[in-house]
Amino acid sequence: MIVDDEAPARSELRFLLEDSGRVNEITEATGVRDAIEKLMDNKPDVMFLDISMPKTSGMELAQALSKLKNPPAVVFVTAYSEYAVKAFDVNAVDYLVKPVETARLEQALDKVSSRVRPQTPAHNAVERIPVEKGGRKVLVPIGQIRYIEAKDDYSCIYTDTDRFLSTTSLAQLENKLSPHGFFRVHRGYIVNLEFVEDVEVVSSGILQLGLNGIPDKKISVSRRRVVQLKRALGI
Repeated sequence: MIVDDEAPARSELRFLLEDSGRVNEITEATGVRDAIEKLMDNKPDVMFLDISMPKTSGMELAQALSKLKNPPAVVFVTAYSEYAVKAFDVNAVDYLVKPVETARLEQALDKVSSRVRPQTPAHNAVERIPVEKGGRKVLVPIGQIRYIEAKDDYSCIYTDTDRFLSTTSLAQLENKLSPHGFFRVHRGYIVNLEFVEDVEVVSSGILQLGLNGIPDKKISVSRRRVVQLKRALGI
């Protein structure tokens, strides 16, 4: 949920979030009262919250939310830097200063993902992803998945021998699979890091990944994700 009394600010942040490919659904609120009303119908995982708003400030809303048992994660988005220390007193995940830069938003989304991602108990059985194949439901063990590609409103899941169609969005699959060694390398791709066989720098400076068991496929890495990917691969 984006909470800001200025429509242009909401539109700009919505554009950046949609362009990231990492957010499944976005709602907007024009102020604190509007946000509270919408919270009664649909609780968001994260709120991107302006501070300076008429009547009730975003800081006051964050203070109230922090008293809930399971509050949404809060990322402050404001034109003023002087509230940063106070923001973390209410357990904010991050603090962005307008105008928001794409790279800085990516860092905030990384922090949000680690905060809201469900923890997987160590004793869990092998998890599987429900997919469509030949008109029937098939359960694919996540350990067999090499990579996932966004296709219109669907996701294509690839193993070394087959391809499956899923109605689950790439953003939802990212949240589910990130704890299991999967990484969003591009707005259109998630890869299983266990099967990354080589990393190549092509002439344009773009990184491409080769995957074990998929000899004819090279997956490009978004420039915004290169640093995080290298850290995840230990290179």
